Amino acid sequence: MNTVSEALESMPDVQSSVDQREIAIQRVGVRGVRYPMLLSLEAGQSTPTVADWEMTVALSAQEKGTHMSRFIALLEQYRNVAVTPFHFMALAREMLTLLGVKQGDISASFPIFLEKLAPVSGVASLLDYTLGWTARVGADAAQDEFELSVLVPVTSLCPCSKAISQYGAHNQRSHVTVVIVYRHPDAIDIPQLITQIEQQASCELWGLLKRSDEKYVTERAYENPKFVEDLVRDVAVLVKQQPGVQRFRVEAENFESIHNHSAYACVEG
Repeated sequence: MNTVSEALESMPDVQSSVDQREIAIQRVGVRGVRYPMLLSLEAGQSTPTVADWEMTVALSAQEKGTHMSRFIALLEQYRNVAVTPFHFMALAREMLTLLGVKQGDISASFPIFLEKLAPVSGVASLLDYTLGWTARVGADAAQDEFELSVLVPVTSLCPCSKAISQYGAHNQRSHVTVVIVYRHPDAIDIPQLITQIEQQASCELWGLLKRSDEKYVTERAYENPKFVEDLVRDVAVLVKQQPGVQRFRVEAENFESIHNHSAYACVEG
């Protein structure tokens, strides 16, 4: 009786055959993969989350197909490893070796929760943020890139509404999305970056507030009005001061409370 390995060897490996059309494929792989991820955002601490993964490689004109199962095998190998941005880049490099290719990308989008203390009462609660990590690696490691994206919810208050009204001003919840491309991602303090982005808004958000906190939030936003244009410019100034930034994009979307549409702005640098 044949062993399992002998049976496998006797099976045709169609995807390793030569393709005759002579058309290279820039990106082929898996997307929509939902898989656990263990994060290391702060020294000595690991946090579990669940990420949506996309993993692709470049395929030469001669190759029929890539080995799709190896992408999942790689995720399984790293399932219990606390991953930093530096490790994430190493994961992408290992993908190239595993699939025998020269270029590839890995992207993961996932939620994180940070504990925040209410501004007056000090009551603790969690607030969620959406992170995205993308590693782009190739034959020349000097050209590798790590892209960080973070969506930060904040409050914005309209300066025009405040100026023309005898009392009150309309405000809204806003989403600030920051995308930063780094060449060397080994010194990124993500919780600190999130905190600094929040500080550029009319006011930040908390998961749990007492009445004294609500008073603070309302008055803080009123004293610190920001147009959507102000918001992206202030965050852009912050991002430009971060070490190791190659390029960036800052977007803000205000979910207007007096219109049935959003206000939007974007700065790239």
